[in-house]
Amino acid sequence: MKWTKQRINNLFFLLGVATVVVMLFTFDVSFAELWDHICRAGYWLIPIVGVWIVIYAINAWSWWCIIDSVKDPDEHVSFLRVFRLTITGYALNYSTPVGGLGGEPYRIIELSKNMSNDHAASSVILYAMMHIFAHFWFWFISIFIYLALVFVGDLPMTPVVAVLLSTIFVLFCLAFIVFAKGYKHGLAKKGIRWAGKIPGLKNWSARFNEHHAETLEKIDAQIASLHKHNKRSFYASLVLEYFSRVVQSSEFFFMLLLFGIDCGGGWSGLALTYLHSILILALTSFMANIIGFLPMQLGVQEGGIVISSAALGLKPAVGIFESIICRVREIIWIVIGLVLMKMKGPQER
Repeated sequence: MKWTKQRINNLFFLLGVATVVVMLFTFDVSFAELWDHICRAGYWLIPIVGVWIVIYAINAWSWWCIIDSVKDPDEHVSFLRVFRLTITGYALNYSTPVGGLGGEPYRIIELSKNMSNDHAASSVILYAMMHIFAHFWFWFISIFIYLALVFVGDLPMTPVVAVLLSTIFVLFCLAFIVFAKGYKHGLAKKGIRWAGKIPGLKNWSARFNEHHAETLEKIDAQIASLHKHNKRSFYASLVLEYFSRVVQSSEFFFMLLLFGIDCGGGWSGLALTYLHSILILALTSFMANIIGFLPMQLGVQEGGIVISSAALGLKPAVGIFESIICRVREIIWIVIGLVLMKMKGPQER
């Protein structure tokens, strides 16, 4: 059977539907308890879900900066198309295993309807790298946010926390060195070679490198070119991706306010609460990405939210509520992404 783009699209769609069904029947609470949590969220569920329109718009803008730097003058991709592919791509990332990589092949296939295959693949790989790179910066800067809150007496500093923060600091510095080399020389060819070290993929890696050597070299050249010759696009994309994490923290901010947690109220109290929300997201996303091979990070995200909330002195009930509402929000946006997969835009052929 020949795997056409439409058949691959249908496969991704069915995978997403299956994930939604699985998630609906694998909540750690009964449907009655789930409904109670949703009712407790009440009208707060609107900004919790709605803020992701802003987050995805910022993500799309970041990717659009990269697309604009790699495409030819005769290749046209509208922002709305990039926005739609951003939502559908993340919906598939939530749905698929192996670190949430399902959205990247889908984005390449869909974007190749408007660009050359090389440019589509380059833009998607570059954006994936930028997405991860921004994650590291978000986690890295969160270390200093925690230290600042320790300095003002808001959070404790124990020997265990000190060792943990020091270890993470060193690891992130090493990660930045790896990213610097990747942006300087490209990572496409090395990535395929690394994939060959995974059991069962050695022969596939060798064949892929042999048959697509020229394409991989072009992609690596475009990756290196973005950082070297398009610094404005590079840093604009990075700042936007980082800012999207800051905006994402408002999801936890809304839930803390729902519980009446505002650190004393006033502008200073709200600012402190928002910083706590950033730390909750940082620790939660860090744990979820360490064990990212599970579809939708089943159990990992929930555990990360509960642990990170408890680390900031919040009651377990708050962490459990946050984890359940976040899962509900993910399901809602997966469904939205699946619906968008079946909608045809004006730029699709």
